[in-house]
Amino acid sequence: MNDESAPRPKGLGKRAWVTTKLVRRVLRGLAWSNVVHVTVIGRELVPKDGAVIVASNHISMLDAVFLWGALRRRAVAIAMAELWSWPVVGWLVRRLGQIPVLRRDSESGQAALSQAEQILRHGGVLIIYPEGRLVPAGEREPYKPGVAKLALATGVPIIPVCTAGTDRVLPMRRVRGDGPAFDRRQRVTIHFGAPIDPADFDDSDKLLDHLRQRTEDLRTTE
Repeated sequence: MNDESAPRPKGLGKRAWVTTKLVRRVLRGLAWSNVVHVTVIGRELVPKDGAVIVASNHISMLDAVFLWGALRRRAVAIAMAELWSWPVVGWLVRRLGQIPVLRRDSESGQAALSQAEQILRHGGVLIIYPEGRLVPAGEREPYKPGVAKLALATGVPIIPVCTAGTDRVLPMRRVRGDGPAFDRRQRVTIHFGAPIDPADFDDSDKLLDHLRQRTEDLRTTE
């Protein structure tokens, strides 16, 4: 699926791809040196070309780093707008053409979904966190409807992903207690599942329920 009539999104441009390759080399170097032990399962399930939505649980600020690094294609993520004001990180997300969204701001959410749809209509990979915020392992947060709306509107498949261990490497402040702020001894697993075809669903709620169940199933098979 390609929309040649619309301008190519910045995140799918040459500059973003060059930056992606450079940063991923650094991340792979860290992985090979076992700074943090990372296991990736099912990466081959992500199509080598064509539009796809990668939907993951969200348990740590490190999730995006490990998931983005595990992919072998350039990818654009919807991320909290606060990152754009952070030193270094702000420069990187701009360079990579990522999509900012203000939480609890419906206008910003709609703008982000419009940009995300353009990524898909140009055959790109979109990373999205359906819960919309960090959710500690063991807790549940309703999935936001955006991922289902995008899949049903574009016909693009969804790859469910379960990320585990990042919440122990870099735990959320409110749950870590007296534990370390960063613990590199913990193991991280990125588990990709088989694609979900939105054509199999006639209702966004049913699609969201199926996506959550598939994500939770991946957690039980780690």
